[in-house]
Amino acid sequence: MSVSSILAETGTVTRFAGRVFREGFRPRFEVQELLYQCYVIGYQSLPLVGLTGFIMGLVLTLRLRPTMVQFGADSWIPVMVGMTIIQEMGPIITGLMVAGKVGSNIGAELSSMRVTEQIDAMSVSGTNPFKYLVVTRVLAATLMVPVLTVLSDAIGLFAAYVGINTNGVTTVALFTNQIVARLTFGDVLPAVIKTFFFGFAIGLIGCYKGYYADKGTEGVGRAANSAVVAGSLAVFLLDLLAVLISSLLGLY
Repeated sequence: MSVSSILAETGTVTRFAGRVFREGFRPRFEVQELLYQCYVIGYQSLPLVGLTGFIMGLVLTLRLRPTMVQFGADSWIPVMVGMTIIQEMGPIITGLMVAGKVGSNIGAELSSMRVTEQIDAMSVSGTNPFKYLVVTRVLAATLMVPVLTVLSDAIGLFAAYVGINTNGVTTVALFTNQIVARLTFGDVLPAVIKTFFFGFAIGLIGCYKGYYADKGTEGVGRAANSAVVAGSLAVFLLDLLAVLISSLLGLY
């Protein structure tokens, strides 16, 4: 893609986001559909996110332990692992997993509805398809990604505790106190806030790719694939922006 086409699509996505905000504050509110999308995006993604979080915490601990022991700093393993998971690894891994699972599902679902003209049929029947299909999914993703991140962090920390106890004995109270004693407001707040933006970007991009998909079955595949790629890239870019802003504000 050329620079001009990237800028053009960025402008189109920005207008799409503006429409999401406008439609989102106008009644009638699709509460039932929103709750259903929260179930689909949140609850059905929990097994994948939880398994990924457990593996992340266990691998991180097992790989970090030999180096820390070599420098005589094995007592700092809980703090190092906890800070890494809470600040970066947890939000990033969760965002990528949701972008892969949810982003592709949204892109494929909406693009198939566009191809089969179901969206046009909803407009004819008097239903606002944008509010029903797009706003609910974007809002559900925005709300559920932070929840999934917190759960992933908790599971990852539990896996870290298991990893530490494979070569020693550490109580739950000691492990927890070592992490909590080093955490500050500036460590937790940016990590939580940026996950809301992760969820918004994933939902927005998935809906945009699916809602304006090309006609034909090939358009469904392209919409799902591009939703995953663009959503994952957006997660990395937003994380970089969050780190830069936090550094400027002195939170890190």
